[in-house]
Amino acid sequence: MSEAPRKSNRKLIGMLLLCAVGMFGFGFALVPLYDVLCDTLGINGKTQNTASVYKPVTVDENRTITVEFVSQVQSDMPWEFKPEVNTMKVHPGELIRTHFAAKNLSTNNIVGQAIPSVSPGIGAAYFNKTECFCFNQQVLKPTASAELPLIFFVDPELPDSITTLTLSYTLYNITDKAYVGSVEQGAAR
Repeated sequence: MSEAPRKSNRKLIGMLLLCAVGMFGFGFALVPLYDVLCDTLGINGKTQNTASVYKPVTVDENRTITVEFVSQVQSDMPWEFKPEVNTMKVHPGELIRTHFAAKNLSTNNIVGQAIPSVSPGIGAAYFNKTECFCFNQQVLKPTASAELPLIFFVDPELPDSITTLTLSYTLYNITDKAYVGSVEQGAAR
């Protein structure tokens, strides 16, 4: 093979390797870019991971928001998990107490973790939880049941165009990932 085709092949291989490295880097950067984009546009529906402090505000009794509760359990999670009520009417600024019911259907101690989301996503910034079972891992002994508390309020600054908020929880089995001591300690429930 003459020198010109070899030089051309080396150049092509170099460009292909550079493209492969660039594509890997772009793929690696997609998750943080996605999070930034969703936070900026308010479309991710993520709620806060810590408790909000409820400062008594004037309750807007002239406005009613429908809050819907949805629950789902991942396929490897042997629990029943459902809200106390499926919908409720609330006034912005009003402190609301409700709960979800959970039951371990297995013959083992199971550790669960609930991940919340709110839709429409922009409403997540106005949905404030002062107490939520989603802040902690939940441990249930075999066939045990528990009432999992949720205390929240809707910020009166919620845009008028939003009349319904849907709070959805997905329950995951994290028994294999949970700290063993906490499973034994929490299993006393």
